[in-house]
Amino acid sequence: MIPVRGFEDKKVAVFGLARTGLAAARALVAGGARVVVWDDKAAARAAAAAEGFVLEDLAAADWTGLQALVLSPGVPLTFPKPHWTVERARAAGVPIMGDIELFARTVEAAPAHKRPKIVAITGTNGKSTTTALVGHVCRRAGRDVRIGGNIGVGVLGLEDMHGGAVYVLELSSYQLELTSTLKADVAIILNISPDHLERHGDMDGYVAAKRRILANQGKGDAAIVGVDDPWCAHIVTEITAANRRTIVPISARRSMGRGVYALQGMLYDATGERVSEVCDLTRAVSLPGRHNWQNAAAAYAAARALGLSVEAAAQGLMTFPGLAHRMETVGAIGQVRFVNDSKATNADAARQALASYPRVYWIAGGQPKTGGIESLADLFGAVTRAYLIGEAQDAFAATLDGRAPYVRCGTMDAAVRAAFADARASGEDAIVLLSPACASFDQFADFEDRGEAFRAAVQALAAPATTQATA
Repeated sequence: MIPVRGFEDKKVAVFGLARTGLAAARALVAGGARVVVWDDKAAARAAAAAEGFVLEDLAAADWTGLQALVLSPGVPLTFPKPHWTVERARAAGVPIMGDIELFARTVEAAPAHKRPKIVAITGTNGKSTTTALVGHVCRRAGRDVRIGGNIGVGVLGLEDMHGGAVYVLELSSYQLELTSTLKADVAIILNISPDHLERHGDMDGYVAAKRRILANQGKGDAAIVGVDDPWCAHIVTEITAANRRTIVPISARRSMGRGVYALQGMLYDATGERVSEVCDLTRAVSLPGRHNWQNAAAAYAAARALGLSVEAAAQGLMTFPGLAHRMETVGAIGQVRFVNDSKATNADAARQALASYPRVYWIAGGQPKTGGIESLADLFGAVTRAYLIGEAQDAFAATLDGRAPYVRCGTMDAAVRAAFADARASGEDAIVLLSPACASFDQFADFEDRGEAFRAAVQALAAPATTQATA
């Protein structure tokens, strides 16, 4: 745990008592703050009380004595409308922040020789893989690495800092919206495409949230930004003109006179006086596809910015074991392989998986995002059949009608059984792909829960086959 500094003997309210909120509350208490907590859900309040936290109904509280409101990232700050706690805090002049801001202030309060290196990573797609990849590369090179944020452990639940540590943090737009003082030694924006617009109001609001990861950088810091989409390309142009930090453009689509890029799987370093080949990413079994080549370019650039050698960075990329729920093979039965891409919570993320296989039996659906799957129409020819689940199944069926075969399955178990039956009947090598292009909250706690449900359904199919084979 990282004890939060700067709030000693001050009263701080924490609203939202899931993983991030509870970690923030624990860290605040460890740092000497007087913490009160609340959640709209009775079960969450009961769990916090059982852990010993002081409950205080913030709807009836006197806000004049509060020094800060620590908000869980899932709680709306501005759109579609501010949460009632936000309105109360603003009316009382109480600062609103998230756990990443608490971390940033704690780092700033530490003596210079005890401050860790911070690699902060965001993007619409690929940030979890890139975060895990940067962590793996650095750890393999002997660095003391802690990985967290929007992946795995909340940042304040990570091991306490020291001057030799490297914190590799995945940051969502929700978290960045609540962060103002974070200074990243290495900041990465992989890509930007329309997502979470209901939370940020419009595309300008979404881009502005992502750009906050670059705030507070100065001389000696590195900004690694993709140039394969217009929003990120514009950011590179703007920050290059500002000339405040080292800028490393990355691409998986074209060669560049300056930066790091991948072409046909070969990774190139063009940050020096001459372009050099780094490694052949087609041989990295856990980094298939162009989207992963962009992730690799970002991770390589980050490793070099942290002082790793070309050889150490390349070896780290080639030995990466992969990330759960992101194009993860969870099993095979005969000629049928099952791929878990539950992390694909929007159409752009699902595109990356669909484009990686010539033919798929596609499980899709959940809580729909703006735009649905219309943008994937050019890939419908690769869909042998779609198996639709969740709230989006009717809308997805309407989009697929006359363009790709589909069946409404409703649930994950039904979809896995139907997809397997069709794939096995084909008599050919086949891929059953869960790549939902949707949020998970209609049927599951989160994308990880959805991915585990897929894994369990595959294991249930495999169990009878194993029993029969050993009988």
